Amino acid sequence: MTTVAATAAQSSAPPIIPKGFSANQPQTIRLYPLSNYTFGTKETQPEEDPSVIARLKRLEEHYDQHGMRRTCEGVLVCHEHNHPHVLMLQIANAFFKLPGDYLKHDDDEVEGFKARLNERLAPVGSQFTGEGVNEDWEIGDTLAQWWRPNFETFMYPFLPGHVTRPKECKKLYFIQLPKKKVLSVPKNMKLLAVPLFELYDNTARYGPQLSAIPHLLSRYNFEFVDENDNVVAVTPGEKPEEGASTSIPRTKVLAGDGAVGGNGQDTGMDDFGVSDEVQ
Repeated sequence: MTTVAATAAQSSAPPIIPKGFSANQPQTIRLYPLSNYTFGTKETQPEEDPSVIARLKRLEEHYDQHGMRRTCEGVLVCHEHNHPHVLMLQIANAFFKLPGDYLKHDDDEVEGFKARLNERLAPVGSQFTGEGVNEDWEIGDTLAQWWRPNFETFMYPFLPGHVTRPKECKKLYFIQLPKKKVLSVPKNMKLLAVPLFELYDNTARYGPQLSAIPHLLSRYNFEFVDENDNVVAVTPGEKPEEGASTSIPRTKVLAGDGAVGGNGQDTGMDDFGVSDEVQ
């Protein structure tokens, strides 16, 4: 409570400290600053299907051979200006998606998911060296399950009572980023850092799955640290240290077309399309 005490000492109207309010709370999550991470690009990874219809057809073939398809995606969180940001991909200046993909039918869930994350985001060759290059993924809590009842684009955060054979289940996992991490995105994609307030209640731009992420993360408390591991803010509600930046967080293009020095700020959202729900 050092920060609260310091704030109270500077105020003529000290805050009223309520009783504890953290019963049954998950552990507090430490978020590292965006500047801790290194971003690059690697070879293009073309989409497997030229159209939504083709993707649904491939889903149907998978179901006929192996049953329900399992898809895993990660919610990777860091912070900028003491506000949580989610890392996500933008494809062809159009739709957004979280890192991850469907599993092969015989994959172990967690190990298969790590392999798909590496395909999307792990650096290749000797492009980078040093801390964070070979850091393993820490797969955390399952945050949500989305169900596809039929061979169609719509997915739901529940399984309708009349559906006994869903065609796909997509799971979203919380992934706590380590202190350092090197990420490389395929050249035909952008890696973005999107602030939670940009996602919240924004189904028109991001679709129902991505716009629900602020709700999913609301169960956690966060502590925000600087590049030297000093805690500069925590939730709920403590004031950042004096002199901390008060800039308004915005979506940033971290890698791919439009990135500036690997950490460029996007100057407009007009070309950002809605997430394709069939992804």
